[in-house]
Amino acid sequence: MQLTEENLNKISTLQRNEITEHHIYLRIAQVTPDSHNREVLSRIAAEELTHYAIWKQYTAKDIAPSILRVWFYYLIARLLGMTFAIKLMEGVEQGAQTGDETLLLAIPELPAMLANEANHERELIALIDEERLKYVGSVVLGLNDALVEFTGTLAGLTFAIQNSQIIAVAGLITGVAASLSMAASEYLSQRSDGTTSTDPKKAAVYTGITYIVTVALLILPFLILQSPYVALVFTLIGAVLVIFVFTFYISVAKDLPFWKRFAEMAAISLGIAAISFVIGLLIRVLLNVTV
Repeated sequence: MQLTEENLNKISTLQRNEITEHHIYLRIAQVTPDSHNREVLSRIAAEELTHYAIWKQYTAKDIAPSILRVWFYYLIARLLGMTFAIKLMEGVEQGAQTGDETLLLAIPELPAMLANEANHERELIALIDEERLKYVGSVVLGLNDALVEFTGTLAGLTFAIQNSQIIAVAGLITGVAASLSMAASEYLSQRSDGTTSTDPKKAAVYTGITYIVTVALLILPFLILQSPYVALVFTLIGAVLVIFVFTFYISVAKDLPFWKRFAEMAAISLGIAAISFVIGLLIRVLLNVTV
């Protein structure tokens, strides 16, 4: 079937995507210390180059990669991990390649080719062994506890004390103590589980650091703003943003549903905050606390 100018333009875009992703995988592989992961990334890069060559048969021309995309995904991989960057990139690519009826009609073998590419790449991506994903459970533990406990604690303190600086100091002391407690609990939990493949010390560090970083973000508005009520609003907004970003990261990296997990976690954190706010009001009234 004769390809139209529009078909050739679309194929050129796909060809450019393949050579761009080839360079992304190569660049990430070059800075990957683990030999197993480096080999897997190099194999995926070779696959992308093969796909590029297939599209070149139709366009009969060489196309340069998008340098901006190469650097974008390279930086994402360095900051958030190669698994997240790769799955995010492949999700965007899959969305760009499917649903084009004119191209499917022009190239009858395209559906089978795309399906083979997707399956093969998923198999290769599944081979990647990234340390940070082994400790997602520890990170989730620290994040969930910090969000649920501290949104509630700060909400309760806001109405009970009504002084931003005192709330911040009380919250910081409580947060540091709680982070150490959580880290110790995670360490003991990992030690008692003989079947785990994770290092108890690393698991404890991941839990403790996640907890204290989350606490610092939640307390920050109380250190900056004079009104404890305005600070509480910004704290709750910050909590929702943290939940959104982390849930998106986990959803992409672990192939999990996003909106259900986000709604569940946000509802729990905000619900605990609302209950604690009421408890703080009752304590202030019943005990006649004035600060």
